Amino acid sequence: MSLRSPGWLLLLVPLAGLIGAYLLVQRRRRRYAVRFTNLDLLDKVAPHRPGWRRHVPAAAFCAMLGLLIVGFARPTADVQVPRERATIMIAFDVSGSMEATDVEPTRMEAAKRAAVTFVDRLPERFNAGLVPFSGTTTVAVPPTTDRVVLRRAIEQLTPGQATAIGDAVIASRDAIRTLDKEAETEPPPAHIVLLSDGANTAGRSVESAAAEIAADRIPVSTIAYGTEDGVIEFPDGRVLRVPVDGPALEDLAERTGGDFHEAATGEELQDVYEDIGSSVGHRTEEREIWQWFVAAGLITALAAAATSLLWFSRLP
Repeated sequence: MSLRSPGWLLLLVPLAGLIGAYLLVQRRRRRYAVRFTNLDLLDKVAPHRPGWRRHVPAAAFCAMLGLLIVGFARPTADVQVPRERATIMIAFDVSGSMEATDVEPTRMEAAKRAAVTFVDRLPERFNAGLVPFSGTTTVAVPPTTDRVVLRRAIEQLTPGQATAIGDAVIASRDAIRTLDKEAETEPPPAHIVLLSDGANTAGRSVESAAAEIAADRIPVSTIAYGTEDGVIEFPDGRVLRVPVDGPALEDLAERTGGDFHEAATGEELQDVYEDIGSSVGHRTEEREIWQWFVAAGLITALAAAATSLLWFSRLP
């Protein structure tokens, strides 16, 4: 927490003086009470002493003043604010290797399920789009808040050939720029989530795409999905090994300020999506919170008045 008008805190000095004067008066009262040596008579004359309760209104009053002074100093705090124009693009690898069965039932089917759940859990105001890629790249769903369209597009993905990771990243960036009329000059807060199990085998290089996206300040979080034991079995009996290849994806994430994840099961993939979802869900802003202190001060004042009326039948 920081203060925008700290000069107001100087008022805490006279408040401290007021508290000191109150303590001094209470000490003198105790001294006078001790001078009255006939304690039995004193108990009969004033049998009901308020004790600690008589200090509560005074303490609440001083607390109220302290809270109001801090409020005048205009304190600020970092507040998590929903990104109203936030855009999430899901770049989804649909290359043939995603048919590997090292993740049940296949890498692609498990990834689809996790992606659908991820989309369903995004805040409603978020825009989300889909860019499936293999050797070619298309924007299947431009940024939208229509979750039904997005879910249907994910569920209908089919495998292709090759893997164009660099092209997928650029296509996702271009889709973000179509969000609204201001997107070209005032880009929305955006994040690209790219899921793949292999190395770049088509289109532009990952390095050049990463440099371009980093200049646009769009983080790309990447997920290397699958295991080292992944294979594809063909009808003719041939078996093709398709181990997951993560170094290029990790480099892409590092260059763009995103996060790199590895997921070997459907459950792990869902955990990754949830982690990414929470990290892109809000932006941190510094906001004034003086209202909180003023409100607390008023509540404290009401408490002081209520306790004084209840116990002593008068306002402090």
